[in-house]
Amino acid sequence: MTTDAPPPAGDKDLGPAQPTTEAFVEVQESAEFAELRRTYRSFAFPLTVAFILWYLLYVLLSNYAGGFMGTRLFGNINVAFVLGLAQFATTFLIAWFYARHAAEKLDPRADALKSRMEADA
Repeated sequence: MTTDAPPPAGDKDLGPAQPTTEAFVEVQESAEFAELRRTYRSFAFPLTVAFILWYLLYVLLSNYAGGFMGTRLFGNINVAFVLGLAQFATTFLIAWFYARHAAEKLDPRADALKSRMEADA
C-alpha cells in the first residue's frame, strides 16, 4: 500500500549504522567465523544424518518387517507403536539438545561477532 503522506516529523535517527559489505566479507573470511561455522556443522550434520537413518529404519521396518512390528509388547501396544512414539520423542529431544548447544556454544560467539561488527560500523 502506498501513501502520499509525508514521513513522520521528529528525530531522523534510523538506528545503528549498518556494517558495510566489506565488513561482512572480512568477518566471513575470519578464523573466528570459520570456527563458529565448524562448531555448528560438527553438531548439526551428524545429528541430522543420525535422525534420518533412524527415521528410514522405522519406515523400512514398517514396510518389510510387518511381523516384527506387529509383535505385541503388552496389551494392544506393539513394537510399531512404541517405535512411532520414539520418533516423536527423539524429535523433541534433538530440538532441546540443539537449543542447549546453541545457547552454550553458538550464540555467545555469534553475539560477539555481531557486537564487534556493529561497533565498527
